[in-house]
Amino acid sequence: MPTNSNKKVQPVEKTNLGKQAAVWIQKIWRRIFGPKTPHRSFRMTRRRDAVRTLKLPGYLALTHEVFRIIFTHKKLLLGLGVVYFVLYGILVGVGSQETYASLSGLLKESAGDAFQGVSGSLWQAGILFTSIATSGLNEALTPTQQIFGALLFIMLWLSVVWLLRSIIAGKKVKMRDGLYNSGTPLFASIVVVLLILLQLLPVGIALVGYTAASSTGLLVGGVEAMLFWIAASLLGLLSLYWILSSFFALIIVTIPGTYPLWAMQTSSKLVSGRRVQLLMRLIWLGIITALTWVAVLVPMILVDAGLKSLIPVMGWVPFVPLTILILSSWSIIWGCTYVYLLYRKVVDNESK
Repeated sequence: MPTNSNKKVQPVEKTNLGKQAAVWIQKIWRRIFGPKTPHRSFRMTRRRDAVRTLKLPGYLALTHEVFRIIFTHKKLLLGLGVVYFVLYGILVGVGSQETYASLSGLLKESAGDAFQGVSGSLWQAGILFTSIATSGLNEALTPTQQIFGALLFIMLWLSVVWLLRSIIAGKKVKMRDGLYNSGTPLFASIVVVLLILLQLLPVGIALVGYTAASSTGLLVGGVEAMLFWIAASLLGLLSLYWILSSFFALIIVTIPGTYPLWAMQTSSKLVSGRRVQLLMRLIWLGIITALTWVAVLVPMILVDAGLKSLIPVMGWVPFVPLTILILSSWSIIWGCTYVYLLYRKVVDNESK
């Protein structure tokens, strides 16, 4: 028989989804960036808690060491550059010679006699270099070409890091060892790249705002334009702050058994309190790369124009596009080696 119960039904406790989401986000943030760093975003850090010494070699000394490593092991590192050059030319393609020829011809027609003599030729080469650097010679790449280009870059990065780690450890390796064995952390590296792309969202928001403001005439002048540029600058600084905390994670994640979130956390701890020093070293990397492009590509443009004016039959030979691809391969090898050696200096300083 059913019995009557005098027990009161307990009311269901209402959950605050907002508080739970905030706690969940805070746990993930602490898990990624770690609870032991002295700095906290958007909080003032006391000087006594932020003493992070970092002794790095000078700019020229570090540059000399990078060149020494590359040319001491040129069969490995420059050989990788040759492999990248060939695969990129086959899978993605070389810059269009027709685009370069039409750009050069249009410049000559519009300038008329303004580019006569040695100084005029230098001005013409400088303008062509600027046009190539800003717009490039490739037409719009197909999605397949973009995927191949991204995969080739990631695999070249992983191969260089693997070989440099083995070289510094004193091991004798061959180039094929780097090509065959370095692809293990490919998926983890892609995850780190995706996390870094998320950190670029503030810059993306600033670019969308710039497009909207330009179309509406907001940037003509006045207080509105000033407020927009202040907000855009703050968004850019936020992305730069995050990226500087994460770019070492692309190296840390290549260590066997390392997970992407742990790599991001370790990178943040290494960089904390040292961002300005590392940023200056990266700016120096960009300056050296830019000077190399100017020192090689501008004379090649002059040589190309001189040869094809003397021998018109050679007009089809893509001297400048091939030089651009060679410089791209060299720049990647140089940049990867520079960043890895900079990472090793920071790690060695941390261990001391």
